[in-house]
Amino acid sequence: MDGHDPDDFDFETRAIRAGIERSDQGEHSEAIYATSSFVFASAAEAAARFSGEQSGNIYSRFTNPTVRMFERRLAALEGGEACVATSSGMSAVLSVCMALLRQGDHVVAARGLFGTTTSLLTQYLTRFGIAVSFVSTTDYAAWAAAIEPGRTRLLIIETPTNPLGEVADIRQLATLAHDVGARLVVDNCFCTPALQRPLALGADLVIHSATKYLDGQGRCMGGAVVGDAETVGKEVLGFLRTAGPSLSPFNAWIFLKGLETLALRMRAHSEQALELARWLQTQPGVARVYYPGLPDHPQHALAAAQQSAFGGIVSFEVAGGRAAAWRLIDATRLISITANLGDTKTTITHPATTTHGRLPAEEREKAGIGEGLLRLSVGLESLTDLKRDLARGLA
Repeated sequence: MDGHDPDDFDFETRAIRAGIERSDQGEHSEAIYATSSFVFASAAEAAARFSGEQSGNIYSRFTNPTVRMFERRLAALEGGEACVATSSGMSAVLSVCMALLRQGDHVVAARGLFGTTTSLLTQYLTRFGIAVSFVSTTDYAAWAAAIEPGRTRLLIIETPTNPLGEVADIRQLATLAHDVGARLVVDNCFCTPALQRPLALGADLVIHSATKYLDGQGRCMGGAVVGDAETVGKEVLGFLRTAGPSLSPFNAWIFLKGLETLALRMRAHSEQALELARWLQTQPGVARVYYPGLPDHPQHALAAAQQSAFGGIVSFEVAGGRAAAWRLIDATRLISITANLGDTKTTITHPATTTHGRLPAEEREKAGIGEGLLRLSVGLESLTDLKRDLARGLA
């Protein structure tokens, strides 16, 4: 940031100015470096770059100035030493697992993880001799019991969870992990660093689907891993360099623009979601509302302590199961029927048949994903219009 330590500036300033690398053209907005490779001044310089003796650009699979600007900015916002950007949120999860796990290792994961993350762990990692145990997000005795000292390498959580909004105590789980030499990995997709900074609470690694709130307008795919210079800057980067789940320069530029308004958007999403959650609680046919900002949420006090606001995701249960849930969805005219989230446009989905549809029914039941459950990603439209649209389906 023009010679200043990013920590010298407030979050909003870092979100706009951290990580900028201006070329000799003096551009004000970040440049898109749409190139696959970079030219060296000599054979000796090329050799020095490839060997790691000299820093600099080599090949856009793992070194690109636009991608690097996004990585540096996100690291500054999360309070991490290093960031590795990836082609999607799921490739960020995969990169962490492939870089840090080996045959015989053990992972303890929250049962409330995103459905595709659960599938990655159970259907693919287990093929390579990695054992996985699932426990309730908020049952810390179960976490402690599931850990196998000397074998457990990662604890993986998402907080708040998708779609029920369960909140995990990051400090407590970090202590459990560190006591046995394991690492705590936190998916911070729902809060972003604008509302929650897991590294400051003891987590070792933060994972993002940049596709969601970091972009904020549903434009492109991307992911990121943030942490220390050794683990992320060498081990995770080493996997990315070899395997190639790389973020494109154009998508990195989109995310840079998204980060500029992140603080504003997350505050607005949180305000809208809280009001809509309160309204849903008063509606006939709504059996239960799941939102950490509601005082009757089981982890409301914890969420208030480790988050600066409660985020934009509201889930609710309707009486009548799948038939009633689908009728409500189909009755909407304004809200988008899509499984994506974190958009300025409000979206609605039926988790049991979409995001968590590939999980066995027994696993969905354990995770609390019922047939009457609906998930809203509350956007920035008029609340009056959103209520009117939902009321049509609730009627």
